[in-house]
Order: sequence, then C-alpha cells, then structure tokens
Amino acid sequence: MTDVWQAIGKNIAVTLDRPFFIDSRRSVGGGCINNAYVIESDGRQYFVKLNHAAMADMFEAEAEGLREIAATGTIKVPQPLCWGSVDDAAYLVMEYLALTGDGAAAARALGRGLAAMHRITGAHYGWHINNTIGATPQVNTPGRDWAGFWQTQRLGYQLQLAEKNGYGGRLQSSGAQLLLSVPEFFSGYTPAPSLLHGDLWSGNWAAVQDGTPVVFDPAVYYGDRETDLAMTELFGGFPPAFYQSYQADYPLDPGYKVRKTLYNLYHILNHLNLFGSGYQAQAQHMIDTLLAETR
Repeated sequence: MTDVWQAIGKNIAVTLDRPFFIDSRRSVGGGCINNAYVIESDGRQYFVKLNHAAMADMFEAEAEGLREIAATGTIKVPQPLCWGSVDDAAYLVMEYLALTGDGAAAARALGRGLAAMHRITGAHYGWHINNTIGATPQVNTPGRDWAGFWQTQRLGYQLQLAEKNGYGGRLQSSGAQLLLSVPEFFSGYTPAPSLLHGDLWSGNWAAVQDGTPVVFDPAVYYGDRETDLAMTELFGGFPPAFYQSYQADYPLDPGYKVRKTLYNLYHILNHLNLFGSGYQAQAQHMIDTLLAETR
C-alpha cells in the first residue's frame, strides 16, 4: 500500500498548499465497509478511509454530503479534505476529531441540531447525485412525489436486490403488495423535502471534548425528516434526551408511529442484502405489520 500512502500525502500537500509527509499511521475502527486510519505529520492529524478503487464514487459522494451538512451550520461534521484513487485503492481524507462519547448533554444538543437541519429544505425529494447506504448504491433521482420516491427508489430498489440475492417467495409477494399500498401511508400527510443525514444510527454520532455532537458517515438526500428519526430507533436507539429536545423544537406528526416501520424496512432490507439471511425474518415481520395497517 506504499503507493497509496504516497498519493494521499501528495494530495494533502496540494490541497493544503504546503508539504505533508506522513510520519505515522495507525489503524482505527472504521466499521464493516471501509478500512480506517489516523495519519500524522508534524502534529497534524487526519482521518483516512480506504476501500477498493471501484468505491471512489462512494467517497466523493460522502464528501459532498458532509459539505452539504456543514454548509447549514446546524450540526458539526468532520470536514472532508481530499479524495481520490490510485492503483486498486480509493481513499477519503477528513479532519480528525477526537471523539469522547455520547452523553445526555450531547444528545440533547444533537436533537436541537437535527431539528434545525431538518428545517433546511430543498425544491424536490432526492439529491443531485447518487450515493450509497452502507456499500449499497442509493438512487436519488430528484422528484416531487414522495410516496413514489419511497416506492421505487427505496423499498422497490431493495426488494429487487433481495430477489437477485435469492430472497424470493413470500418476501417478494408480500413486498409487492406493500409497494402498491405505500401511498396509503401518506393520506393527509405531505412531508417537506428536508435535508437528511440518511444513515443516522447510534454508531454514526458522538461528541468532541467540549460536548459538541458530531455526525459522520452520511447518506445524504432530501426527504421526509421522519426517516432520520426512524433510523435512530434501530440498532440500540438514541438517549431519551435526544428525542425530548428534538420533539420540543420540531414535533413529529402523529402518523410517525406507523410510518417509522415503513422507513426502517428500507434499512432492514439493506442489511438483508449486505449481511445475509439473519435479517429476513425481521424484514418479513415488518412487511406483515405494515400490510395489517392497510386492511
């Protein structure tokens, strides 16, 4: 990987317009998708993600998403510095932030910040580029019909992937029924196209030393803010202070209690496609629950 690190050092130097020679690097936890490192030169540290060269577009879209969130001034994110590919590797270099935890005060501030970010709206649902959710392509073709967007570009896309991956039978037949029923969940409710983090589970936020909350690893697009809130309830959930402060600043529609299952089905189907059959029963149960709401 020597050529990769040389290329990274040169790109950082060009971006900063000053020399940068990597003195040290150490591997850190980067999740199940990428390899992650902290590099240092003369006391300056940066966070680096590495993956196969085919994932270069993923890193470019992630950098664009971080910039989109940063531009709102609502929630702190690590600032992307540079990205690229060399030989068989792609990389993304970001500001290094020393993360210390996720206590109640930080969670409360995160709730306020997310509510403020969700008040930033676009002209349409989707985004100007596609990105990824985990390692799965996420299609963001802009449109003005939210129910149609969720039918085709979110649930429909994941169900098609599931069929290709061998998950057929009742998952597909009941999934097809649910797709036809999606508009029923939006009777009397038209969400604003809010700026979304897109992958907001408990592993994608923390706080820096002064308690300021930070979010990272986004899958940005514009859509129903309930999708972000729904995902915070998956995989362990967020502290109560987060929900209390969010609700105080930007109360949710009562229909969220039902729609959150519709939104989280997208992520469970994605986990089925990424990680295997351990998520099939959960996906099927969610589909059955949603179909029961339409009868």
